[in-house]
Amino acid sequence: MTGARKLTSPRALAVAAAIVVAFILPFLLGAGQLTTATFVVIAAIGAVGLNLLTGYTGQISLGQAFFLAVGAYTAAVLGGDHELSAAIWIPAAGVVAAVCGLIVGPTAVRLRGLYLAIVTLGLIPIGQHIFFNAPDISGGPAGRAIVPVVIGPFDFGVGQELDLGGLIINRDGLYYYLALILLLLSVLYVANLARTRLGRAMQATRDGEIAAAVLGVDSTRTKLAAFTISSFLAGISGALFASYLSYVQPGQWGLVLSIQYLAAIIVGGIGTVWGPVLGSIFVFALPELIKSLPFATGSEIWGIPINAASSLVYGVMIIAVFLAEPRGMVGLGSRVMALRANRGSEPSELGPASPTLDRTVQPSTEARS
Repeated sequence: MTGARKLTSPRALAVAAAIVVAFILPFLLGAGQLTTATFVVIAAIGAVGLNLLTGYTGQISLGQAFFLAVGAYTAAVLGGDHELSAAIWIPAAGVVAAVCGLIVGPTAVRLRGLYLAIVTLGLIPIGQHIFFNAPDISGGPAGRAIVPVVIGPFDFGVGQELDLGGLIINRDGLYYYLALILLLLSVLYVANLARTRLGRAMQATRDGEIAAAVLGVDSTRTKLAAFTISSFLAGISGALFASYLSYVQPGQWGLVLSIQYLAAIIVGGIGTVWGPVLGSIFVFALPELIKSLPFATGSEIWGIPINAASSLVYGVMIIAVFLAEPRGMVGLGSRVMALRANRGSEPSELGPASPTLDRTVQPSTEARS
């Protein structure tokens, strides 16, 4: 009965409905909107990884763009130079990025807070210096083309389409569905991981390393595992992003991209399962949303470039979330659902303040005794 109740809970039904909508979405959007949706889904994979590191383990990282770049150029080398199948270079991009995370990890795990953020921030200029000066890998400052996804008979190249009994899925749709499947697998993995011993160790480390150590948690090993898994997902996201974009340059993997990912997990709901997905929709679709406003002209709004306006908006959103709802959009949704659930309750019923009232009454009772 308990399992059946969980499956029919409002939250479970909302998630199921969102997944159904996500699968039929390509047939409801125009070409430009589908392109934006595809970029959002690809970016959300990396956001899920960053949320595992920052939201579940408490390790602030500003180096996500570096691991995205590692995944992108792994795809370029293995898929382009060695002509391997995407069934090989997509997971390989995650593995190579995970190895890089494992290398950075021992230094990063010794630090916390602002110091950790500064160390991971240092990965950005280091990575860009390497990629700008490694033309065999990145093509140098001019950049290089990235091969499309090809898995057996499925070719995601420009102009390619998939005919499913009269149902046509174009290149954008193919990338969208591939990214959506990988995103759902990533979310499912992280959600299950949070319930395992390692997941509980991550959350204990986030809440307090000293207390976690007293409970027998090896914080160093836990942080290394978080860095590795987060980097793996970032590598896959970077590989798909570069392949879908078809051409990338080293300058694309800068600090602004890392901040966008951090904004996504904060706005969506840091430390929650679906928060990174909701935050990615907001942050990475924001430029296109601003362009569609009636008072936006071309690439500007009120004289401000679209990208700058987007950065300004999600910067304000980060501040607003921290002040109003630390759990972001997920927390806001939970609060709305709780209000609706309590709408029919009796006025005399004690609300969330009842535990506090119990605690304040108890000492006076003990004093009288």
